Amino acid sequence: MKATIERATLLKGLSHVQSVVERRNTIPILSNVLLEATAEGALRLMATDLDLQINEQIKADVEQPGAITVAAHTLFEIARKLQDGSQVSLSAAEGRMTIVAGRARFSLSTLPRDDFPIIAEGELPTRFELPAETLKQIIDKTRFAISTEETRYYLNGIFLHASDDNGRAVLKAAATDGHRLARVTVDRPEGAEGMPDVIVPRKCVGELRKLLDEVDGSVGVSLSGSKIRFDLGQAILTSKLIDGTFPDYSRVIPTGNDKILKIDPSSFMQGVDRVSTIATEKTRAVKMALDRDKITLSVTSPENGTAAEEVPGEYAAQGFEIGFNSRYLMDILGQIDGDIVEVHLADAAAPTLIRENDKASALYVLMPMRV
Repeated sequence: MKATIERATLLKGLSHVQSVVERRNTIPILSNVLLEATAEGALRLMATDLDLQINEQIKADVEQPGAITVAAHTLFEIARKLQDGSQVSLSAAEGRMTIVAGRARFSLSTLPRDDFPIIAEGELPTRFELPAETLKQIIDKTRFAISTEETRYYLNGIFLHASDDNGRAVLKAAATDGHRLARVTVDRPEGAEGMPDVIVPRKCVGELRKLLDEVDGSVGVSLSGSKIRFDLGQAILTSKLIDGTFPDYSRVIPTGNDKILKIDPSSFMQGVDRVSTIATEKTRAVKMALDRDKITLSVTSPENGTAAEEVPGEYAAQGFEIGFNSRYLMDILGQIDGDIVEVHLADAAAPTLIRENDKASALYVLMPMRV
């Protein structure tokens, strides 16, 4: 193969695909990116870790069509360090790839394209489109709650399922790590009815979110019970789904919490952040003492001392004290866009419901801590 490509175009394409490639691989070809120069004047880039695969197509002047695989991170670093605006010539023959740009010349070892594994998608019967902005909102408002505990692998992703809410056809996305739950509800797109319930893995969610920043308009979503594909125009992301059953999270969403606190999320978050300065890894708990229209936040750390701050808010119910993990609470408050957040409380041991209002698409549940 032989092709010439603008450095910026190559770098952008490689930046998308190389992040899928794992740094440590026992299978050498999985460290490589597949480069395929086509007669139509395009260079196809492809990378996989056997669970997630990305395809990207970029413009190139192709002299000789062909395909080869080369070390992904090395090629990306070379492209990153080449001079801005330079034209990069890529040519492969006899087990080597030569990269020439200006006065710089590199020769890298290659592996044949026939050894490169490709995820077989199979049939993807469910197909629909989602605006890129909606997909961003779904990811941003839920992914912080994805569990990182490998033993509970079925919580290591975002759960997507179609549902009906009082006659409204909706698509729901949920994530939980057992301590907090985040759920977003959006209008169900045409074609999503009857879709299987799926769990999209954390790595796929992260790669998708990076790609979405460069997408205007809609993203095509195709899925089966075991695979999902996102069509983002120039890039296509295909992933295996998590093979497991997501718990019935609706059972932990409280419906009878009658003590309601209305508060400005940013001043609340800043107050929590300030008092938790003295908290240690062991004592992440922040205590909230609720009185009429007055909330006192405090942290006690045996090693460092104590901190307290009063924050104003609307609260008319009976006063009591409750503790939360400060980082979990700040993660949730950071997702609230409006000027007021509603905190629905029951008692010091019951799950707490947090949302902007009853019309908001996002809803959060936080388990209290003993303080």
